[in-house]
Amino acid sequence: MTPARAPLLLALDLDGTLIDRTLRVAPRVQEAIARARERGVRATIVTGRMFVAAQPFARLLGIDGPIVCYQGAAVYDAGNGRRLRETPLAHDVAIRVVERAKRDGYHAQLYHDDEFYAEANNKYSALYAELAGIKPIIVPSLAAEFAGRDSTKCNIIMEPERTAAYVEVVRAVCGEEGYVTRSNPEFIEVMNPRVDKGAALRFVAAQYGVPMERVLAIGDSFNDIPLFRAAGFSVAMGSSPGELKAVASAIVADYAGDGVAEAVERFVLHGSAQSGGAAP
Repeated sequence: MTPARAPLLLALDLDGTLIDRTLRVAPRVQEAIARARERGVRATIVTGRMFVAAQPFARLLGIDGPIVCYQGAAVYDAGNGRRLRETPLAHDVAIRVVERAKRDGYHAQLYHDDEFYAEANNKYSALYAELAGIKPIIVPSLAAEFAGRDSTKCNIIMEPERTAAYVEVVRAVCGEEGYVTRSNPEFIEVMNPRVDKGAALRFVAAQYGVPMERVLAIGDSFNDIPLFRAAGFSVAMGSSPGELKAVASAIVADYAGDGVAEAVERFVLHGSAQSGGAAP
């Protein structure tokens, strides 16, 4: 399967897609994205990461327009760092999730103004800090710290083998008041129920005047399902779970096999060459 028309916008997930735990974008991937941009194809990042943890990769790839962070809860201008919009998680929902996680013995974090807060400096906050490149703010009480303000999102971190079962517990705690998804194997993330990557991608595409049928999305995890449903053409990494592959338009190699480069070469560079270019 190939796109019906040449893509005008690339929507790129970060962890497990553009980068792995080494936080490295492969040279072939950088080259493929650069070639696409030279042909007039826009690019954006669509990630669960904080902006401060996503911006370095935007700069590396020459992306200076809007990028999606926090699973879609916030959109930032990668060039000047300005927050274009935010849809935070209600305070009472966030604290309800935090207290349940604490009761069950799990680590929870909240976020505000692109910083993350936790009640303990432990291996879970250290894991997140290493991946994000930013240190946590340790407070005695998340409930007290966030009194009177909402959180961009809530993140519960645990051993990977426990997330599949515990995500259902978190969904029951939230009900219809939170969007719950899984990203990295250790993470369960909770956002405002109006938030997901697909909704945020529609906002970004509108900024560029690109119709959704001309958007190509690439991702690798459960949180990319709304992204794939929104985009006109979607590509799953080979490492993706079956649930994501089931809604993908195509499947490519995993990170180690330069899957993003494969997707861009097959569906953007080849396609745009055939159609006489992809510039708006």
